Amino acid sequence: GNKATGPISFSTYMQLCLSHPTHGYYMRNENAVFGARGDFITSPEISQVFGELTAIWLLERWMSDARAKEQNFRLVELGPGRGTLMDDILRVVSQFPNLRQKLKSVHLVETSQSMRTLQEQKLRRVCQSNGWEIFWHDSAVDIPQGTGEYTMLVAHEFFDALPVHVLEKTQQGWHEVLIDIAQSPVDRFSVKTNPSPLLINQPSMTSLSARWKRVLSPTPTAISTLLGFASPRFNALPIGARIEVSAVTMKTARQIGEMIQEGGSALIIDYGKDNVFGDSLRVSDIRVLLVCAFKNHKIVDIFHRPGECDITANVDFAFLKDTMSDIVTTHGPIPQSTFLARLGMQLRIDALVRAAKSPERRETIEQAAKRLIDPLGMGSQYQFLGITNKMEGEKSNEGVWPFIDVNEESQNNTTTTTT
Repeated sequence: GNKATGPISFSTYMQLCLSHPTHGYYMRNENAVFGARGDFITSPEISQVFGELTAIWLLERWMSDARAKEQNFRLVELGPGRGTLMDDILRVVSQFPNLRQKLKSVHLVETSQSMRTLQEQKLRRVCQSNGWEIFWHDSAVDIPQGTGEYTMLVAHEFFDALPVHVLEKTQQGWHEVLIDIAQSPVDRFSVKTNPSPLLINQPSMTSLSARWKRVLSPTPTAISTLLGFASPRFNALPIGARIEVSAVTMKTARQIGEMIQEGGSALIIDYGKDNVFGDSLRVSDIRVLLVCAFKNHKIVDIFHRPGECDITANVDFAFLKDTMSDIVTTHGPIPQSTFLARLGMQLRIDALVRAAKSPERRETIEQAAKRLIDPLGMGSQYQFLGITNKMEGEKSNEGVWPFIDVNEESQNNTTTTTT
């Protein structure tokens, strides 16, 4: 590498690892990104019921909004993967003639050309036969606004792949933690281990691979100042604390808020926590999140083999809510197990089991359901955040099902979660 370029931010490093035209993880054809050999088996890939219940929640919000019911609606998905989730949602819509004609367009936010091709193959048939048009966009900003349609939006494992900046609080304010090339062997081991109890000390935060080191920006940077003050929760953190914040997340969350504000509902489903329960804001509630990479389901150090690992960061749901709560109503987040169970997952699974043609198929369906709501796995690791436009939220003070009375329950759930 060329030393002249100097240190780079974590955000740039993540973008290079994921999206570099030749070396980037998502751009390399030999990375079977999804499926049995690939790195992720996502919830929609495990069971169709996941997408069906997601669809039912979105459609239910639209139908319970008297004004919206008169409007056409559109479906928006951020980071659609192989198109499985959208396919399941569209299948539900196509079962109801009155809904079928109200849906006009499907908008997918996807930067990778090879993923767009997979999505097109998956969704072409259902869209053509129902007269729905598919549009692809590079970012949420490009989705047309002010169209007078109701927007149903879903983002499943979208935010966890967005680049983050790592910030450290100093006497002088927030500085950015940068990545630089380690020149001498001594350098390699001089990485500051952080005494802050807030950090879950995974090895990746304290020992870099030999080629890289972390350095602190000599002064606050524009981005560290912007992001460090983005949430009032960050002000409460002690000197020396490190946080991960994403500028792209902030911008995208705002964009979602603006779309839903015009009339709509959204579900953000991701790997993360919302550790601010009720009004008791304790410093220990702000989970300082770490960047980690999943390589074929094993957690590895992100500097080990750039471009060969997918890099994800846990999603700070409280930050998402802070970014948009002035313009929309947010609900939750609640654990995946709570969301699916309360929306009647068991009834749907029972129906699929009854319709199954073989004992093996029945077994597969039941095992899949168990995986989705496993309290020690996906059931508690994944969280659902609901978003509705304010008009609807204000009419009913009792909240929106299933995001109701979950504080005690989700607190009990999270105590069993190991990081």
